[in-house]
Amino acid sequence: MCKALSIELAFASLMVAAGTMIMIDHVSAEPNKFEKAVSAKVSIVEAITTASGKVSGAVVEAKLEQKHDRLIWEVEVVTQEKQVMEVHIDAQTGTIIEVEAETVKSKRIHRRH
Repeated sequence: MCKALSIELAFASLMVAAGTMIMIDHVSAEPNKFEKAVSAKVSIVEAITTASGKVSGAVVEAKLEQKHDRLIWEVEVVTQEKQVMEVHIDAQTGTIIEVEAETVKSKRIHRRH
């Protein structure tokens, strides 16, 4: 009984350590993520509201990005016609920069015989 408990505790410790390493790796991959979020004057809720007012449909993703020395919200909306539209919103002013249809890149599977 005691040996089984020790094995379970050791396994749990390994899982926690692995999860911590994954979390540290994820945070270090984007060192400016938190600084970007703090510097944005427009919140994610405001960006989604603005995008929804421009393109009707279901919002499926919203992310804060640095593009061309400008901080923008990129909000993806799926329309009734199943088209994915990207609405780019200035994260400082809240104005819509552009609306574009997302293009799907074809992926080919190459098999070796």
